[in-house]
Amino acid sequence: MTIGAYDGVHVGHRAVIDRVRALASAEGLRTVVVTFDRHPATVVRPESAPKLLCDLDQKLELLEAAGVDATYVVHFDEERAKETAEDFVHEVLAGCLTARQVVVGEDFHFGHKRGGDVALLRTMGADLGFEVQGLALVGSDSQPADALHTVSSTAIRAHLAAGDVRAAANMLGRPHEVRGTVEHGDKRGRELGFPTANLRIPDEIQLPADGIYAGWFERADGTVHPTAMSLGHRPTFYERPEGAPLLECNLLDFSGDLYGEAVRVRFVERLRGEIKFDGIDPLIAQMAADVEQTRALLAP
Repeated sequence: MTIGAYDGVHVGHRAVIDRVRALASAEGLRTVVVTFDRHPATVVRPESAPKLLCDLDQKLELLEAAGVDATYVVHFDEERAKETAEDFVHEVLAGCLTARQVVVGEDFHFGHKRGGDVALLRTMGADLGFEVQGLALVGSDSQPADALHTVSSTAIRAHLAAGDVRAAANMLGRPHEVRGTVEHGDKRGRELGFPTANLRIPDEIQLPADGIYAGWFERADGTVHPTAMSLGHRPTFYERPEGAPLLECNLLDFSGDLYGEAVRVRFVERLRGEIKFDGIDPLIAQMAADVEQTRALLAP
């Protein structure tokens, strides 16, 4: 088994999971990931809690795809945050799951005020019947990493905040995906000749920097369409942008009603930053160029 927030289930996480699976196969054991129903920071330090790379549903899907037999989801609240590392080991690892092998990153900490670490796990494991492996951190190629190239959820968020979705994808092992519901907008895109599906993304999900992106749009029925996306506050139309950025997706060569659909969007490449244009005509010309660049980038 292994333990952690597993936000994003990136290549570093999967290196740990691969080790867990190898040990389980050798010893005839089941593989289990212990994770949490919310990021612990949202309870411990809500004022500085990070945005999420995936919600719980997506995390469970990614863990299943990584080949684990089961995921044990711990409800994390204020009471759990006060639980000592020792109590967590007794209750969850030994009591609920009968752990035999525990695999974590060498920098792993857990329990009240991060009081637990790999050394504590090894000490307790000797008494409770499990062994512990602390693994070195890895780079985007799943090999041991240096300080500048260590894969982490924090590093991925930093790449996204800078708009570097390609670097984020290298660490995730796939394009960054967000999920939302298509809502009615002001139909400005349709008036300009580029109808868009406007998505409402939950506030807690990490979005890339404002800008224009090429990516993929997956509908509820599983069909996937290339899309040119605008993420931002539309400065050409609004002098003082307010609120969360708007994600508008122009599906290439598609027409149809998407309102109310729960969809998934994957960011492949940032085409440019958000620009305030001097009028509608230059904006339309640039949008046409963005669509053609998207088409070329995503061509088979």
